[in-house]
Amino acid sequence: MAVLVTGGAGYIGSHMVWALLDAGEEVVVLDRLSTGFRWAVPDAARFYFGDVGDRETLKRVFAEHSIDAILHFAGSIVVPQSVAHPLEYYENNTSKTGVLAAAAIEAGIKHFVFSSTAAVYGDEAGEGLVRETNPTVPKNPYGQSKLMSEMMLRDAARAHDFRYVVLRYFNVAGADPKGRTGLSTEGATHLIKLACEAALGRRPSIDVYGTDYSTPDGTGVRDYIHVSDLVAAHLNALSYLRRGGDPIVANCGYGEGYSVLQVIESVKRVHGTDFPVRFCPRRPGDAGAVVADSTLARRLLGWKPKYNSLDRIVTTALEWESNLWARREGDLAAIHRKLVANF
Repeated sequence: MAVLVTGGAGYIGSHMVWALLDAGEEVVVLDRLSTGFRWAVPDAARFYFGDVGDRETLKRVFAEHSIDAILHFAGSIVVPQSVAHPLEYYENNTSKTGVLAAAAIEAGIKHFVFSSTAAVYGDEAGEGLVRETNPTVPKNPYGQSKLMSEMMLRDAARAHDFRYVVLRYFNVAGADPKGRTGLSTEGATHLIKLACEAALGRRPSIDVYGTDYSTPDGTGVRDYIHVSDLVAAHLNALSYLRRGGDPIVANCGYGEGYSVLQVIESVKRVHGTDFPVRFCPRRPGDAGAVVADSTLARRLLGWKPKYNSLDRIVTTALEWESNLWARREGDLAAIHRKLVANF
C-alpha cells in the first residue's frame, strides 16, 4: 500500500516524504508546484504534477496506485493574504479539500491526515494553553477556511467508512537535521526564516509587526515546533488510523511560547551577528499569543518531540538557509558559465 502526500514538494510536505521513505513506506506525491519545488521530492517517491482539486488527476493517481492513506498538506497559509483574497483561500483550502475527501471516499481510501492550524482558535485561548476544547473563533479567512475543512471531514466520517486525524499546527520552523530539505520558498513570511536571512545578510533588516500586544514584551507570542517533530506526529497519526483509531483533532506544539523579539535574539545569538529590527503596526488578522496544549497528541498518538529547543530549531534553520543560498549561487554561476560558453 502507498501513502499519498498532497503538497509533497513544499516545506512541510517534503519533510513528510523523506520521513515516510525513511520508515519504508511507498510514497506518491501530488503537487502543482505553486510554492513547492520538484527537486525537493526524492527520486524514490512517485511524483504527479497537478492540482489536488482536479478530479481527473485524482482518479488517475488512485487508479495507478494502491493508496490506503492521504496526508493532506496542499493549501495556502499566509494570513494577511487571506484577508486580502478570502475567496481564493476558501477555494484552495476548503473547496479542494472537499474534492479530495470525496474522491478518497469514492476510491475506498479510509485514512486521512489533515494539515490544519492553530489559527482556528483566534484569540479565544485567554491566558492559558490552547486545548482542543477551546472555542474556535478564527480571526482571519485562513483560519476559517481550515476550520470549515475540519467540519467537512467530521461530517464525512459520520456518513462513510472514513476516519481522519486533524493536526492543528502551531508555528512550524527549522529544517531537516540531515540537510535534505527545508523552507525554500522565496518571499516566505515565516519569522525564523526572515530572521535567518537577515543574519546572513540576505535582507537589510527584519520587521516586527505590533509591539502593543498583552504579552511580556509587547510582541506576538507563538509556540514554535520543529518541522521534524511535526512530521513525526503525522507518522504517529498514520499508525493510529491503521490500527483502527477513531477520528480525532490534536494540537501539535511544545506548550512553550516565545515572543517575536525572543526569536530574533535567538537567531542573533546562534549566528553570532547583529542586524537591524524595524517596528511596524500590527498586521490584520494576527493574534497576540497562541501556545499549545499537546497532551492529546502525546497520549493518543504516542508523540514524543525530540527537537523542542528554540536554539536547536534556529540552528537547523540557519544551516539550511546557508546551504540554500550556496546552492542558488552555484546555480547562477552554472547558468552564467553556460551563457558565456554559448556566446
